[in-house]
This record gives sequence, C-alpha cells and structure tokens, in this order.
Amino acid sequence: MNSNPDIHLEMQGSVAVVRLTRPTKRNALNDGLIASLRHIFENLPKEARAAVVAGDGDHFCAGLDLSELKERDAGEGLYHSRSWHVALDRVQSGNVPVIAALHGAVVGGGLELASACHIRVADESTFYALPEGTRGIFVGGGGSVRIPRLIGVARMTDMMLTGRVYNAQDGERIGMAQYLVPTGTAFEKAMEIAQRVATNAPLTNYALMHALPRIAEQPADQGFFTEAMMAAIAQSAPEAKQRVRDFLEGKAAKVAKTS
Repeated sequence: MNSNPDIHLEMQGSVAVVRLTRPTKRNALNDGLIASLRHIFENLPKEARAAVVAGDGDHFCAGLDLSELKERDAGEGLYHSRSWHVALDRVQSGNVPVIAALHGAVVGGGLELASACHIRVADESTFYALPEGTRGIFVGGGGSVRIPRLIGVARMTDMMLTGRVYNAQDGERIGMAQYLVPTGTAFEKAMEIAQRVATNAPLTNYALMHALPRIAEQPADQGFFTEAMMAAIAQSAPEAKQRVRDFLEGKAAKVAKTS
C-alpha cells in the first residue's frame, strides 16, 4: 500500500490513474516520490489494463526538487541515477500501456517521466524544457536515452545547451506529444485513450510495449525474425482467435475514417 501523500493511485474501471499530488511544489520529483512511483507500477491492481499519469494543480511536473539536491561523490551519484532508471523502467516496461496527461511545466525530470510513458497527450498550456545544462548538471533519469528517441539528438542538445523552451504546439510538432488538445482537457483525452487501449488484447499491448521498441533498434534481419515470433505468439492467444472470428462473422467494427 502506498502511503506517500505526494502520489495517489485510483482505479477508474480498468484504468489505473496515477496522480502526482505536490501542486505547491509544481509536482517536483524527490526520491520518496520516485520510490513510490516504482512501488505503484510494480504493484498495479490485477484488473488494470492501462494507466494514466497526471499531475495535480497547474503543472504536470517541474522536474527534480532541487531543494533535495545533495552533494554526492561519483559513486553515490551513479547509484542515485540508477535508482531513477529502475523506477521509470517500471513505467515503460511494466504490464500495461501508460498514457501521460500533460499540462503546464513538463520540465527536466518531468520530461523524463513523460518520455517513459507510451503515449503523451498535451494541452495547450504545456511547455517543455531541460534546464539541467544551464544549472551545471546532467539528466539522470533516463532522459539521454528516451528523449532523443522522441525528438532527436540535435534538438535535445540544443535544449540543454541553450535552455530552449518549447511551447505545446512546437512540442507536438517535433514529437514530444502525440496529441494536442485544448487547455484543461488533457486528462479527459488521456482517459479516453486509456479506456480504448484497455480493450485491446493484453498480449498485443504487451508486444507493442516490449517487442516493438526492441525491433526498431535491431538490424533488419533480426527485427524481421523477432516480428515473426511475436506475431505467431500473439495470434495464438485464444482471445486473438476469437477477435478474428468476430471480425470474419461481421461482429466487429471495420476500420473507418475519422474526422
């Protein structure tokens, strides 16, 4: 059971809603909150089929709580960074797809958290920054791995060297978020997506979370083989077979153009 007042888990149907609840600190991340985040994603209720990560107040997450920044030797700094890696890996590589509902500041560690989610929905109040470079520090929560995969190395380098801030529209354009919605509606849209994702076959969702990122980084011949193995496993599941039968018998909706 999580007892940290800075983070809250609530089930809404089959969707686990994980909220950062430090609005007076702009939901800045400290070690206790990161440990609780790890605990929550390691122990999601069995009925969870998707998750939404959101922040209370005016901001999603303004990054590391600098008031807790301690002087560490190199070894201590290494262990500290690796503890964050483990926690955010539980978000990215857990059992269910995770949708981030972004608004206000998505800065530093907040952007690292968002980049560990599988889908990001930003409202028009959202802004993105990586101020570590101008503060004499370096990202330590996995950002140097995940963020370039979203926006490229050159853009991340620019953000850290210059302190550049991207607004919601430009952030969506370069790949920070897959959806851009009116101010105040990010959570609603994230829940809509999560509820839809939760209806997918669990094994297909798992393949998209775990196999697809690996395939994308493999040489082509290895990627093709991994794809074939995953396709065979996914289609062998009883639920997958029933879904195909439903489609062939006209019981499932066909793909249609959306407005």
